[in-house]
Amino acid sequence: MLNSMTTGFIARLRGNDEAAWYELWETFGPVVRAQLSKWGRGRIGVETVRDLSQETLAALSNSIERYDPTRGARFSTWLLAIAKHVLGDEMDRRMALKRGSNKKKAEFDETWMMASPSVGVDDAYEAAVFRAKVEAAIKLVEKDADFMDFSIYRMRVLDGRNGKSVADAVGVSEPTVSRRLAKVRVMLRGRLNQVIATYSFTPDEMDEAQRNGLELNPSKADDALFDEAIAEIYHQQLELRRADEASARS
Repeated sequence: MLNSMTTGFIARLRGNDEAAWYELWETFGPVVRAQLSKWGRGRIGVETVRDLSQETLAALSNSIERYDPTRGARFSTWLLAIAKHVLGDEMDRRMALKRGSNKKKAEFDETWMMASPSVGVDDAYEAAVFRAKVEAAIKLVEKDADFMDFSIYRMRVLDGRNGKSVADAVGVSEPTVSRRLAKVRVMLRGRLNQVIATYSFTPDEMDEAQRNGLELNPSKADDALFDEAIAEIYHQQLELRRADEASARS
């Protein structure tokens, strides 16, 4: 069964909660657009890609209540399957226009709910979806945390500055930097648990954090590895954002 975080978010989408729609669009829009562009291979333009990514997320909301967890699809697989369906409709429509006929949109085939290699999921796509979840958690912490606390975390972890440099920059001692880092780290682990639970359909997805070096129930020894993994994921996600924004300007 879907967990309570996921079903609560779905209820917000189906209730036309604008904040939930924005959250979904902001979190996964770049990942969907990158995949659509990859599939389109130059046959569809930037504006079409953006339109299709919106259609994909709308279709996700419209079909989610029919999801059957016993059939094995992950959230990422479900999202990708819908994107592939939406792109296929667009290409069929274009072919029909060339032939001078109309093409009715196909019904969404619910066999897409099954875990299947035909959907076209690969490791790069799965990693991008997970990075999007991590980025969403970081943004939530940035919003909720004390400004100075998060500034210290940004400089020390996301920007990779050493403790003395950060302490000098903000006018506190290095032990204070460490304490504030720990405070933000606790908040981030909590938000990661929340975000991953919201966008996960399967137990395998719930275990992704640990597989990616993000121990959410740690010992003290795990903190450095956690920060290192967060920094790497953050910078990879920044590259995706930059590419997405550059394509929108082109």
